[in-house]
Amino acid sequence: MADVFVSYARADKARVAPLVAAIAAKGWSVWWDPEISPGKEFDDEIDEELQAARAVLVVWTPTSVASRWVRGEARDAAERGLLVPVRFEQARLPIDVRAIHTTDLDDWREDASSQSVQECLNALAAMIARSQAAQAGKEAAAAKPQVPKTPHYSICVLPFVNMSGDSEQEYFSDGITEDIITDLSKVSALDVISRNDSFLYKGKQVEVPKVAQALKVTHVLEGSVRKAGGRVRITAQLIDGSSRTHVWAERYDRDASDIFAIQDEISHAIVKALKLRLLPEEKKAIERRGTDSVEAHDLYLMARQFYVANFLNLRQSLAIVRTCERATEIDPNYAQAWALMATAYVYLRDDPDVNLENGMAAADKALALDPDLVEAHAAKAYILQTKGSMGAAVDEVKVALKLDPESYEANRAGGRLSYQLHRFEDAIRYYGKAVGLMEADVSSAMMQASSYRALGDTAGMRRAAEVVYRRAEAVLGRDPNNLEVMAQSVYALASLGELDRAKARMNRALLLDPDDPNTRYNFACLLNAQMDDRDAALEMLEPLFKTISNSFLTYAKADPDFQSLHDDPRWQAMVAAAEARLAAAKVAAPPAPEVA
Repeated sequence: MADVFVSYARADKARVAPLVAAIAAKGWSVWWDPEISPGKEFDDEIDEELQAARAVLVVWTPTSVASRWVRGEARDAAERGLLVPVRFEQARLPIDVRAIHTTDLDDWREDASSQSVQECLNALAAMIARSQAAQAGKEAAAAKPQVPKTPHYSICVLPFVNMSGDSEQEYFSDGITEDIITDLSKVSALDVISRNDSFLYKGKQVEVPKVAQALKVTHVLEGSVRKAGGRVRITAQLIDGSSRTHVWAERYDRDASDIFAIQDEISHAIVKALKLRLLPEEKKAIERRGTDSVEAHDLYLMARQFYVANFLNLRQSLAIVRTCERATEIDPNYAQAWALMATAYVYLRDDPDVNLENGMAAADKALALDPDLVEAHAAKAYILQTKGSMGAAVDEVKVALKLDPESYEANRAGGRLSYQLHRFEDAIRYYGKAVGLMEADVSSAMMQASSYRALGDTAGMRRAAEVVYRRAEAVLGRDPNNLEVMAQSVYALASLGELDRAKARMNRALLLDPDDPNTRYNFACLLNAQMDDRDAALEMLEPLFKTISNSFLTYAKADPDFQSLHDDPRWQAMVAAAEARLAAAKVAAPPAPEVA
């Protein structure tokens, strides 16, 4: 194969021959006046030589410009960056190569030392050198030993099915699933679908290939849990998402006290089945538990289920506190249980029988045991926010988000704080993240809708309200008397223009419990901001303000839904009376006990 391929019209052979001689004198091989090898097609050999050449010299003349062969060869060379064109008789160049510099040779007089020919030879030299370097690079790369690519795997852990015949054991099977998701997430060579995305399939008949395709994963883990009489049976199978073949499967029949060992064995078996490399620190991380007590862990899973299923319910928040208290009595060093206890306390901030300092103590205890525990930082941020320590709350939120930007608790804490500080763009972003991380979260979607409304973004408000309504209806289908969610569904209906339905549902909620403070507060927001009924909003707030806590009052005064009430004498009188009552109570109260 030649260094230079010369493309020209046969009628110009005599004119081209001296130029070919000048090129050959440089020591380059030239393909220009071929003798076709026997048995070969003319077009085939031309194409082979054209593709192999390091540079293509096209000789434009009035004759060659009209040749479709020359034009085609020029176009091919231009596309590959190998074209060096020259011209005789000021031939009119084809339009697709006019932008490429062309050397005129009318005055070269077959003198290889002439400036125009030297320009042409220099261009060929540069083209040949570049082609040689590229070829050398390819050959060097080919000579290197090829390192086989490590397969990249991803997995969805479907919620393990509760086979115990007792719906109250659902917390245990869900907890096993969450623990396995957490363990596998510590393996750097494996991508793991989040809990929220995998739990969308809970209770549904699924086809593994469809799940794999929808979530873009290579493998799916499914299983079941049966717990009874101090024994536990867990089955698990790892399935290839495309072929539906079982990569690994096992059944564990053990004492319930072996649950930690079973979870470790499942995680290690998956790593082994996929032939993944488990780093030493990852192995230690998988085997590291928040507690060595199976009983404390079981209580934590129970409390966690209350939180995930419906964390807004005050009764369940109290149940979380009591359950976590029992777990920490069994294992005082159980940081996750302390953090969950602190999280539950923030939802009890307005209960007169609850001391919020206990929540702060629980958060501090969790952080003393594990300074990097995101949930504890998030809970502490909210408690500081309710106490009015906004700067310290901002610092805690920053720490939580830096530790884990994908944490539900951290993003919800960021949303709450941003909303109260009227940083509504930030609130929308954080609440939106929280909504995506927790399917059961109705409140964050409602707060996102309120943030959009504060910015005057009606379209955004409607989008968020649709999420609120859809999620609220799912909760109310299971628990039709859930006041908190019912109130949020009323807000959603009003935001979507369904005012008659919103009023009807509001009246039903007030019949169920006319004195619930959160319900009255949410309805007052709705009446003032959405229904433009100032009088009804003030009437709704009046009994609430007679018992409102200091943190709740601070929040209400900053709420954009009540901004238009601030110049109303009735609002001002209610606020002044509440502030006077709270100031008097503070003076009369004994000193708060120190928290260890």
